[in-house]
Amino acid sequence: MHRTAVLALLRAHAAKPLDAHEAEMTAATIQFVEEHPNCLLRSCLPGHLTGSAWIVSPDRTRTLLTHHRKLDKWLQLGGHADGDPDLLAVALREAREESGLTRLRPVSPAPFDVDRHWIPERKTEPAHWHHDLRFMIEADPAEPLVVSNESKDLAWVEVARVTALNHEESMARMVRKTARRAEA
Repeated sequence: MHRTAVLALLRAHAAKPLDAHEAEMTAATIQFVEEHPNCLLRSCLPGHLTGSAWIVSPDRTRTLLTHHRKLDKWLQLGGHADGDPDLLAVALREAREESGLTRLRPVSPAPFDVDRHWIPERKTEPAHWHHDLRFMIEADPAEPLVVSNESKDLAWVEVARVTALNHEESMARMVRKTARRAEA
């Protein structure tokens, strides 16, 4: 399994000015990828890589969130790499599958955010880490949505209101980054 491209993305992200927590998670993800040749597969029991789509409206005032069925919380769309080292392609595939959107445009090929979060144990799988590369993706809020079986609901949410639905720091960080990009 080829990890060179993933490591290049992660190292370039680590060179950006990041807050201390994201810098720590990015460093931990680099170390994880270096130590686990099977990091792109769910069979890597300590954890695995995932790709997420932080879908925003063209004016960056809204983001598309899913009310995740298994985790029962509002999150960005995304999922498992399942062996694909192109995590932007993973994020786009998951965004299409989970929303029905067809006109998605990556804002950049570089990750917008990197997060490492703990997934609790379930009947069929042990607890493990998700090392998540998140990409900012632009979409048209007027395009019809299709709720997949992985979601309870989908909703375009004002970026400023995201933390009212999910107060976790990983969501708040993406909100802050979106606001900074809108101001730039």
